Amino acid sequence: MAESAPPKLQTQIEIKPPQEKEPRTQEQEHRRAPFFKSRGRRRRSDTWIISVFVILHVVAFITTMAVNDCWKNSHGDCAFKALGRLSFQPLSENPLLGPSASALDEMGALRQTFLEGNRHNWRLFTCPWLHAGFIHLVINLGSIVFVGIHLEKEFGPLRIGIIYTLSAFVGSLIAALFVRDTPAVGASGALFGLLGAMLSGLIRNWNFYTDKFAAIVLLVFVSAINFAIGLLPYVDNFSSIGGFISGMLLGFTLLFTPRTRIVAHSKAGLFEYSVKSSMNFKLKLDRPIMRSASLLLFVLVILGCLVAVFRGININRHCKWCKYVDCVPSKRWSCNDITTNCETMMSNSQLTMTCMSNGNFRVFSYTNISQPRMKDLCTLLCS
Repeated sequence: MAESAPPKLQTQIEIKPPQEKEPRTQEQEHRRAPFFKSRGRRRRSDTWIISVFVILHVVAFITTMAVNDCWKNSHGDCAFKALGRLSFQPLSENPLLGPSASALDEMGALRQTFLEGNRHNWRLFTCPWLHAGFIHLVINLGSIVFVGIHLEKEFGPLRIGIIYTLSAFVGSLIAALFVRDTPAVGASGALFGLLGAMLSGLIRNWNFYTDKFAAIVLLVFVSAINFAIGLLPYVDNFSSIGGFISGMLLGFTLLFTPRTRIVAHSKAGLFEYSVKSSMNFKLKLDRPIMRSASLLLFVLVILGCLVAVFRGININRHCKWCKYVDCVPSKRWSCNDITTNCETMMSNSQLTMTCMSNGNFRVFSYTNISQPRMKDLCTLLCS
C-alpha cells in the first residue's frame, strides 16, 4: 500500500502597495542651522585672503620695530632688551609694547600736522596696516583670524577681501576727521568692518540660525576688547567706528545668503556653509531693495568723508568730549595735544633737556640723539 504524501503547507503573503511618502513641508525643507558649527570644508585655495592680510600686518609691525631700533635710538633704554633691534620702547612711553611716536610717524601714522593742507594724504592708506604695539597686534590679529576665516569660508575670499579693504579705508577717513596732533594708527578699522559684516549677515538671516544670541554675545565681547585697547595712546577708536559702519553697509550689500538645503547633519560654520546652494537667478536677487539702499548709503558715506577730509574739517574743534572716545587720560600718558618746547644744554658728554611749559627736566648720559627722538623725549617731559 502506497504511503500518502504529506499535506502541503500553504503560506499566504500579503503584499501591500508602497505608501507614498508625505511631502516635506517648507519648514522641514529649510531647517534652521547653527551659527557657529562648521558644516563643510572648502579647499584651502578658497580661504586665503585673511591669511594674506595677517601676514602683511605682521611684516608691517616687524618693519616698524626695525625702523624704531630702540637699542640704538634710545641707547638701550628699552623693554625686552634681548630682542635687540626689535626691542620695545619703555612702558612709560608706549604701554602697548611697541615703537616710539616718531617711528610710527615715519611709517605712516595719522597726525593732524601731517594732514593739514593735504600734504600727507597717502597716510590714509598706510595707517590701517600699522599697529601701536605687540599687545595691539596680538589681540587685533587674533580677532581677525577668528571672525575672518569663518566669514571667508561662507562667502568666499573676494567679497570678504572687498569688505576688509574698504572698511579699513573708511576707518582711516573717519579717523582723519577726529585726528589730533599725536600719531594714530587705525588697524582696527578692518576688524570692525568684519564684525559689522558679521552682524549684518546675522540680521539678514535671523530665522535661519539657532544660536544667534550666542553669536551676538561673541560679537559684543570681541568688539569691547578691541575698543578698550583703542582707549590707550596711538590706537584710533574712530577708525573702528567707521570700519564697523562700513562693514555693516557692505555686508547688507554683498553678503546675500540664498536659502539652502541641509545635506548632512554631521557637517558643520560660523555661517552655515553646510549646505548645497541651489542658486537660481531669483535667489541671487535676494532682497534687492535692501542691497541697493545699503550700497547707496555706503557711497554717500565714503564720498562725504572724502570731501570733509580734503577740505581739512576737524570735528574735534567742535566736539569737546570726542577725544575721550579715543583716549582715556591717565597719570602714565597724556591724551591732549601738547605743544612741546624744550631747552637743551650739552656739557661733559651729557644732555640736559628741560620742558619750558612745566619745568620738568631730564639728564641723559649721551648727546647723539636724533631730532625725531628728541621730540619724543620732549613730549614725554611736557606731558
